[in-house]
Amino acid sequence: MASSGMLCSAKELGIDDPATGLMELPADALVGVDVREYMTLDDCVIDVDLTPNRADCLSIEGIAREVALLNDLDWAVPDIASVPVSVPETFPVSVSAPEACPRYLGRLVRGVSRTVQAPIWMRERLRRAGIRPLDAVVDVTNYVLLETGQPLHAFDAVKLEGGIHVRYAAQGEKLSLLNGEEVALDSDVLVIADQRKALALAGIMGGSDSAVGDVTTDIFIECAFFTPGVIMGKARRYGLNTESSHRFERGVDPELQTRAIERASELILSIAGGKAGPIVEATSPSHLPQRASILLRYDRIARLLGMSIDRPKVAEILKRLGMKVENHPQGWTVTPPGFRFDIAIEADLIEELGRIQGYESLPHRHPVMATAMRPVSERILDLDRVKNLLVDRGYQEAITYSFVDEARQVMIEPEISYLALKNPISSDLAVMRTGLWCGLLDAALKNTFRQQNRVRLFESGLRFARRDGGIDQRKSIGGLAIGAVHEEQWGEAARPVDFYDIKADIEGIVKLTGREASLEFAAAAHPALHPGQSAEIRLDGEHLGWVGMLHPRLEKQLSFEQSVFLFELDQDVLLRRDLPVFRGISKFPQVRRDIAVIIDESVMVDRLVECVKEADGSILRQVVVFDVYRGQGVETGRKSVALGLVLQDEAETLTDARVDETMGSILERLSKEFNARLRD
Repeated sequence: MASSGMLCSAKELGIDDPATGLMELPADALVGVDVREYMTLDDCVIDVDLTPNRADCLSIEGIAREVALLNDLDWAVPDIASVPVSVPETFPVSVSAPEACPRYLGRLVRGVSRTVQAPIWMRERLRRAGIRPLDAVVDVTNYVLLETGQPLHAFDAVKLEGGIHVRYAAQGEKLSLLNGEEVALDSDVLVIADQRKALALAGIMGGSDSAVGDVTTDIFIECAFFTPGVIMGKARRYGLNTESSHRFERGVDPELQTRAIERASELILSIAGGKAGPIVEATSPSHLPQRASILLRYDRIARLLGMSIDRPKVAEILKRLGMKVENHPQGWTVTPPGFRFDIAIEADLIEELGRIQGYESLPHRHPVMATAMRPVSERILDLDRVKNLLVDRGYQEAITYSFVDEARQVMIEPEISYLALKNPISSDLAVMRTGLWCGLLDAALKNTFRQQNRVRLFESGLRFARRDGGIDQRKSIGGLAIGAVHEEQWGEAARPVDFYDIKADIEGIVKLTGREASLEFAAAAHPALHPGQSAEIRLDGEHLGWVGMLHPRLEKQLSFEQSVFLFELDQDVLLRRDLPVFRGISKFPQVRRDIAVIIDESVMVDRLVECVKEADGSILRQVVVFDVYRGQGVETGRKSVALGLVLQDEAETLTDARVDETMGSILERLSKEFNARLRD
């Protein structure tokens, strides 16, 4: 037949195949047939998204079973005949870890042709399922995996020394994988080995030393059941994600192995030829999953679903789901099939009934419970009030992970015992945070890298720590500030934020509780804060939190180019509030007296103010600190603090004598407590 076309590669035909060169078709391909018809390219690919608990649908058989069930159609497992045994040889199989591998099947096939390819229908089905066709043997094992959900692996039998041994790896044992990588194994990793070396990562990936190749004629087919917990997380540990590990981690039907190996044997013999040996099996029945029966109570169905299902219908649905059903006085005793790892309790069965019956069948009912308007306690401050205040002060709320980097956690709070995750998503999210600063610092750093020179962030959330053999979990609210105090403007020169700006924000928060009079800032050291600009915050004598500037060492390590100020407050201590008490405004005039007292440098000003209030609080309304002086006229090691005292009586106008008496009491108290004297 004359053709005015061209010879095409698979890539030129629009087929996603990395192979180079022309695409070779089998000898029986009819000349003149449209290539789309021959390769059934005019087809649809259905992409199915599964939840992690439905491993039973990770196969064509599983999907077909589910579709038949949902559409009330008949479903039967395809019959697979046993292939005739033509050679007596096999490999002995032993399992030293039956709890990890309760069932292992293997079969030797001799005389396999390596020159033939899998038929085009098989290669196309694999390609459309996202698996690249390789050769007849590997294509068959992948095809059976997609068809039945059971992973298989083929070894080059000539490269096996002695029998097959399923065992745990020796610590540090090396294995070269099919992807070209060499990995050092841990002692909790299950391997398939011969008498000399490890051959494969069990349930994950084979090794290159025993892989089938162009000269392979004798193969050993492996088909096993591995306990999900043994495989879980091991592929990710070595940076792998394979079709096999994806299924074994979620659970494979422990009764599927014989069918799968017979199906693979049948396809290999029909495509690549060869002679099959007997199946050798190592099984530990006591370690296979034992499906316990579940009591399903009829009255419980209506209670959980909100609708009743007829008793015969319940039994019918359960049987169609492949479950063994026996009558019970309260309902039924149900035993789930081996492939349904997600069904373990009564609620799981009821969920299946609702799903098959159809959630659209649920009746619409209005709630009948009474809704009572309950008063909110005035002794608890609403957290949203605190958040709104911070927003008004220019902060933005951040939500960060509760998991943080271990090195960063130790850097910020080295003295706190943290909780490490057994199976972290990544090394950056390996431990539970002991405070909010790790997440806020990461968020601020990302903002500064994106040319944000003024950053204000806050977050409320949980922090976790080990304490007294248990887990201490507390609610906190923390904040961070970098850059100028105000947005850039023409009327005022830019000023960087400092310790007192953050202190003022905290004072504003505490004022919402009405307990600002009992707020204290005490100089104290925190490993993450600058030793000269940090303070412990106390409220009513209780530890409330910390405030300060990030330590210069950490500032440099984290690559910040500006000073970073942080605070963190304990919500349980912060949100308690005093009930407001009405107090009338006095109609009598105020009197202000200013004094300057000289005290030791070590005396905290807030302690000085507190002492003034304690001396005579009957008419003292306000204490203002308006100057601190060090220099000429003041001895070294001492300082002068100027105080403005506002006095007022609610019942009468103050006389000079009354004011002088009060001032005398205050000065006497200051002299006694701090060895203070009036400055000349």
